[in-house]
Amino acid sequence: MSAGKDSVDAIVDQWAAVRPDLDSRAMEVFGRIYRLARAMGDRMEKTYQSFGISRGEFDVLATLRRAGEPYTLSPRQLSGTLMLTTGGMTGRLDKLEKAGLLRRSPDPHDRRGLKVTLTEKGLDVIDRAVGAGLAVQTEALSFLDDEQVGQLNGMLRELLAGTLEAPH
Repeated sequence: MSAGKDSVDAIVDQWAAVRPDLDSRAMEVFGRIYRLARAMGDRMEKTYQSFGISRGEFDVLATLRRAGEPYTLSPRQLSGTLMLTTGGMTGRLDKLEKAGLLRRSPDPHDRRGLKVTLTEKGLDVIDRAVGAGLAVQTEALSFLDDEQVGQLNGMLRELLAGTLEAPH
């Protein structure tokens, strides 16, 4: 399936008309990645709202779920994994705890530390939300065949690795 011209093509065409000296391939790639990320981010936010959580809150619950039983991490581990400040993490934890999706308790190995644990309700919500989110993502990929999805994954993996390794 081949897509016709899109909004990125229109932007690139405009640049080509006023600055034909520019090589706009990077603009095309990253313009589409940006638009795709925004569109899918909006879809995911809407999907997670049906479970009473935001994308950011989903990330907290998913990180705890992926940790495996007993679904417990320290706030510092959560902050590091999610690249959040402690203040940003505290706000998310407060909301999720108030909703009964996780609980905070003293760390038995560190008098000053806390442990964050999924509740049964939190486990149920994250398991249903991750399934719903994957269904949305799978539907979005349905325009590609399995080989194309594999190629796209490989190319994006290489691009991400190269971008993270490149000096800024």
